[in-house]
Amino acid sequence: MGTSVQVTPLCGVYSENPLCYLLSIDGFNFLIDCGWNDLFDPNLLQPLAKVSSTIDAILLSHSDTLHLGALPYAMKHLGLSAPVYSTEPVYRLGLLTMYDHYLSRKQVSEFDLFTLDDIDSAFQNVTRLTYSQNYHLTGKGEGIVIAPHVAGHLLGGTVWKITKDGEDVIYAVDFNHRKERHLNGTVLESFVRPAVLITDAYNALNNQPSRRQRDQEFFDAILKTLRADGNVLLPVDTAGRVLELILMLEQHWAQHHLTYPIFFLTYVASSTIEYVKSFLEWMSDSIAKSFEHTRDNAFLLKHVTLLINKSELEKMPDGPKIVLASMASLEVGFSHNIFVEWATDIKNLMLFTERGQFATLARMLQANPPPKAVKVTMSKRVPLVGEELRAYEEEQNRIKKEEALKASLSKEEDLKASHESDANLGDPMVIDTNNTRVSSDVTGPNGGGHQDIFIDGFVPPSTSVSPMFPFFENSSEWDDFGEVINPDDYILKEEDMEQTIMRFGGDLDGKLDEGSANLILDSKPSKVVSNELTVQVKCSLVYMDFEGRSDGRSIKSILAHVAPLKLVLVHGTAEATEHLKQHCLKHVCPHVYAPQIGETIDVTSDLCAYKVQLSERLMSNVLFKKLGDHEIAWIDAEVGKTDSGMLSLLPLSTPPPHKSVLVGDLKLADFKQFLASKGVQVEFAGGALRCGEYVTLRKIGDASQKGGGTGTQQVVLEGPLSEEYYKIREYLYSQFYLL
Repeated sequence: MGTSVQVTPLCGVYSENPLCYLLSIDGFNFLIDCGWNDLFDPNLLQPLAKVSSTIDAILLSHSDTLHLGALPYAMKHLGLSAPVYSTEPVYRLGLLTMYDHYLSRKQVSEFDLFTLDDIDSAFQNVTRLTYSQNYHLTGKGEGIVIAPHVAGHLLGGTVWKITKDGEDVIYAVDFNHRKERHLNGTVLESFVRPAVLITDAYNALNNQPSRRQRDQEFFDAILKTLRADGNVLLPVDTAGRVLELILMLEQHWAQHHLTYPIFFLTYVASSTIEYVKSFLEWMSDSIAKSFEHTRDNAFLLKHVTLLINKSELEKMPDGPKIVLASMASLEVGFSHNIFVEWATDIKNLMLFTERGQFATLARMLQANPPPKAVKVTMSKRVPLVGEELRAYEEEQNRIKKEEALKASLSKEEDLKASHESDANLGDPMVIDTNNTRVSSDVTGPNGGGHQDIFIDGFVPPSTSVSPMFPFFENSSEWDDFGEVINPDDYILKEEDMEQTIMRFGGDLDGKLDEGSANLILDSKPSKVVSNELTVQVKCSLVYMDFEGRSDGRSIKSILAHVAPLKLVLVHGTAEATEHLKQHCLKHVCPHVYAPQIGETIDVTSDLCAYKVQLSERLMSNVLFKKLGDHEIAWIDAEVGKTDSGMLSLLPLSTPPPHKSVLVGDLKLADFKQFLASKGVQVEFAGGALRCGEYVTLRKIGDASQKGGGTGTQQVVLEGPLSEEYYKIREYLYSQFYLL
């Protein structure tokens, strides 16, 4: 029986809703992604709430809210407490993304779904992995290996490979095969014939223009607006696709010596770029090589100014400018306020670089034709004054008094309980009445030998016997030089400092925005004032696809190459999901599933796998040969059972003869160079390799096998039997391992 695998979507199927899926492998439950949308609708998380207590591990694939936005809320309110795994950029940039969302929401509403402390708590136990790192789970997950691989799309974006008993389950959503300015393409195509592939249909119906054409249209639209004395607003995410846009603008401005100002405006803009500067090894090969040779950091920005407050933008000189501001949905954040100000001017341009989330203002503006007017709610936080301030202070004083009273009552109860527990530890104090001058009011009318101790200003509880001041024994260690101290107790952790700095929206040098600090520290009593406006949309509205996802044609080609045994489709409109499902049933594999929310599908492999023990007698006679990172050998054995009932392979008394097996993968281009180094005249002719004067070598693949290169291949050597033929055959054999 193969490894048991079940998939249950919790959100994000047959729609563009956030991604959240339950994957169970032999009873071990993975929560893959924990997304939320920019509207933060708790109703989307109801399926997650039902299973959150059963989750054993959480895997995060990207750093935006659609993939990890619900993590703080789920850990605070839904009982989610499993360990979390991600790459370093997903952890760092995901943390900043959630900070930015919280601060944007708190500025315009009494947002209480989660706090900054909840965000810190959710991310503090994230285990960060590097690409291709095999991480072996322990305990309940013993035998399961997880490994992140390059996905593209966002910095640190991950294709998760989960392996159990030699069978691979691949989770690959929002991947991009194209190499970009700051990211390499995905390595999904390097996986061949996995047992299960879980992927999305988000872009199945979309085809993209060439990169050169798209980039040219992008710059043409921007420069046309700037030269007409207009402003350009790009609503962007906090720390995701905006990095590609910043790099594009930075390079274009440098090449063409442009002087129009560019501003990147989020609550955490400075921290974002500071961290991105240290993530060069996660970026494209060209950026890494450039840094190695010239020590130039691609994100040492010369033309883009980082801002963390809108008041800084308002202080800038008037004139045409570009502003990249969060949030991309236009629901909250700086982009929302700037849109309201700029939308009424026909000279301005609103340039969307990604599809707006469903039911958001950005999605509404991307409709065709776009609306001529939209209703928006403008909210801002203002300090309390007058009667409101006095009422607030009175309420706070009342709450503090109640808390102090509760604390004192709790302390008295604890003291009473401690006295009761100590009642049997000592004898009552006996007082000699002949030599004391204690008044009868204290000793009581009977004046017995067992009496209370009189302490001025303190009345001990009636149940107390021999009251005593608290005493704590000092158990510190001492050596010849005095008390032994632990230096770690006096060190402020660097991560705590970084998180505090990130909260403040400042850079790593401690730059602090006063408005953000007041908001975070809640130093001034305030309230939110809202009013509805109807905005006349006169500015230009343009959408260009800079989402960084593979398009429909590429997705189909990649899936055909990977050729999974079973395919699960998630995240995409109903039309896109059904279209990709029908295509894959015809051209990829016969087992294609597209489950609904809450529907559990069993995608257990049809292969029969057994665990066997290799006996010592068998292994003592086996000769291994190294093949790359592995060692291989041919074994002839018979199946038996150990004393514990486990299957075991035992050696045969007389192993049967077997035909020689050649193991390896021959690349004709490499073999051509090898023959040339041996002095053999060689050239390609008609898809074959012509060796010497008479011998021809060609590879014949099984074209009927789905997935192209995954089928059986034969190497055919043709020519007359001669010294040259045998010499080339010997060279050919040397390229393989002979078993």
